[in-house]
Amino acid sequence: MKKKYKTAVEVQNLAERRETRKRESRESCSQVTNQMAKEVDTSKEEFVSTSETEILEKFAESSLDDYKPLDVGLLTIKSFNRVLIDAAKEKEPTKLFDEFWYEGETCCLFADSNAGKSILAVQIARNIATSQKVLYFDFELSEHHFLRRYTDDETKQTYKFPKNLYRVCLNYMMGEYTVEELPDKIMSNIKKLVREIGASVIIIDNLTWIAYNSRSTQMAGELMKRLSAMKVQYNLSMLILAHTPKRNMSKSITQNDLGGSKMIMNFLDSAFAIGFSSKDPNIRYIKQIKVRYAEKKYGEDNVWLCEIRKVRSFLMLFKLGFGMESEHLKKRKDGDKDALIAKIKVMKANGKSIREIAAELGMSPATVDRYSKK
Repeated sequence: MKKKYKTAVEVQNLAERRETRKRESRESCSQVTNQMAKEVDTSKEEFVSTSETEILEKFAESSLDDYKPLDVGLLTIKSFNRVLIDAAKEKEPTKLFDEFWYEGETCCLFADSNAGKSILAVQIARNIATSQKVLYFDFELSEHHFLRRYTDDETKQTYKFPKNLYRVCLNYMMGEYTVEELPDKIMSNIKKLVREIGASVIIIDNLTWIAYNSRSTQMAGELMKRLSAMKVQYNLSMLILAHTPKRNMSKSITQNDLGGSKMIMNFLDSAFAIGFSSKDPNIRYIKQIKVRYAEKKYGEDNVWLCEIRKVRSFLMLFKLGFGMESEHLKKRKDGDKDALIAKIKVMKANGKSIREIAAELGMSPATVDRYSKK
């Protein structure tokens, strides 16, 4: 038979083990605290002050699940259980654009030129602005081009946008800035506008205006860090539009088609892309590239099919249904391959490197190298 009660010795041993664990926990946290205190210049109170050290010691002696979060300089500490408890109290993020973009996310929409990025972004902004303030930073279109897009061709009536939707463009009368200075100035002004307007959603069209060299891994990383910090500071949802380098239209769209892809993708919560259909010049498809919050619902086997269409005074991507990406990719013929190999050899003979050729033709350097040797 199993014993229903523990003996006095077992109870005592259990109590001693508990005390040992508590003591070891206090000693471990104390060592961390002492090490932190040693590394900090005592003349700089923005890091760990004496009062913070005392709080850390108290934190170690308390129940990690019950104690409130502790801020130490730039860092915040919570137990895993506390994280789950706090997260459960927050409301579920709402969909800003179906499964592609959720509230609170930094998202990227990328595509080749004339694919309809700005058309779709304005369409998304219009829908969100019915309930939230949206700042649309338009560094692409002039006001005249914008007017043409949103005016009925027959009646000449302009489209009526929600009052919460604001368009922001560059003010060229405010002085001249170098290519290196302009992104910093724009980022500073974006923050100021977010504070003054009280916007919860911002859309930046496009990335090149806030990063003069987004293909540079280091510069792309620094930019994404700044955007991530701004998102957290002002509790924003962000959509960033970006161009893709020239790509091979016979291949599936991947994250590698985004310039500076690796570093930028690391900081994004989600990303989606627009592709051209080889079947019809007016057809586009929309594909999920990165997903963090929800499941990947619109991958290569289930892309959105759309058509650029003007419905009275509103230019939009009109949803037609769903399909497979492979059905809309360009089919490469043997003659095309021979012409491509010849072109690569000519470019190489003219002094271009394998990487330069690959970037220009939208191919991998390994493939270009292989073709150049045939």
